Amino acid sequence: MIEIRTFTYIDILQPQVAAFIATICQGYLPLEEQASLFIEVAPGIAINKITDRAMKSANVYPGMQIVERSYGLLEIHSFDQGEIRAAGDAVLDYTQATELSRLKPKILSSEIITGVDGYQAMIINRMRHGQFLLQGETLYVLEVHPAGYTALAANEAEKAASVNLLEMTTFGAFGRLYLGGKESEIHEAAKAIQFALSSIQGRDNP
Repeated sequence: MIEIRTFTYIDILQPQVAAFIATICQGYLPLEEQASLFIEVAPGIAINKITDRAMKSANVYPGMQIVERSYGLLEIHSFDQGEIRAAGDAVLDYTQATELSRLKPKILSSEIITGVDGYQAMIINRMRHGQFLLQGETLYVLEVHPAGYTALAANEAEKAASVNLLEMTTFGAFGRLYLGGKESEIHEAAKAIQFALSSIQGRDNP
């Protein structure tokens, strides 16, 4: 039996999110304004079958296929939202699931740190794959479960505010998101993330 953990559509990839995925992915690089679908399943090895179903059912491009210890993640994208929906429907049909079979996201940690010290900014910058965090800026850190919802959080944050995407982890036990920028913009981004994640329906997340 395949458990659907994350199943979330992104209607329009924002510039930084698309560029970030392109930086870290080993598949076909996404472009801004494409639609995207993130699917996270357990057991992780089952993501191979999920990718097979998605690719054979619609004209979509795989950006990430990750198999780790417990979970598997697939990201697909296309300029045609209908193709993305068709691929998603094929996966749900194969797993005998619906969108509501996914887990609801649970925010485990949401932190805002103002006036970041220069040395702390250096530490963050050494591990980021996105933009830089500058001394004196505000840092936002999110930890969410399941991990696949991190991409939606980042995309909604970029829609809502002028923030910098520093780092995003969309697979593993927990998802993590790092944003930087002006304090007022970070607060707006945090509100957008909270609203987006709380709006997702699915199975209760124990």
